[in-house]
Amino acid sequence: MTNENKKTNRTALFGSTRVLVACAVFIAMSIAFGKLLAFNLGSSIRISFENLPVLMAGILFGPLAGAAVGAGADIIGCIMVGYSINPVITAACAGIGAVSGLMYRYVMKDRSQIIRLAFSVGTAHIICSMIIKSIGLYLWYHTQLQILVLRIPLYTCIGLVEGIIIYQLIRSRAFMEQLERLSGNDRE
Repeated sequence: MTNENKKTNRTALFGSTRVLVACAVFIAMSIAFGKLLAFNLGSSIRISFENLPVLMAGILFGPLAGAAVGAGADIIGCIMVGYSINPVITAACAGIGAVSGLMYRYVMKDRSQIIRLAFSVGTAHIICSMIIKSIGLYLWYHTQLQILVLRIPLYTCIGLVEGIIIYQLIRSRAFMEQLERLSGNDRE
């Protein structure tokens, strides 16, 4: 196994304390973006960028890290603000990180970076935010279908903004140098 493959496998499985700490920071960011800095429109529509750190964890550290960040952020965030934990929505939050990581690292690995990002973010939002989370809202909270349909343009816009932010971060040499330093070969 080459040195790069070892590094990728170790990082994807939380083999580094630094990656684990970075994922904890992503969980905290997701909670802050989703529960504290969100705009609620009624009880079923929320405008937030809570998925941005989850997507970043999946894309930067792999699908397992992304899934852990998504599930952790949803469970801890719900406990902190007193929401009931909906297992379908928690699974969708984990799915956002897992799907984005799978698409970016394995399915679209031979494409240009912008296509990989667009496909990863778009697929994660379509499957998890628009479909699975909407099913969870419908089953647990009996949200009307007319309200759930509004999630399609909402997450299209949010996903576009999140994709642009992630693309700009990945293009930043300073950000990538810190990421490389973060996922370095040292064992702590």
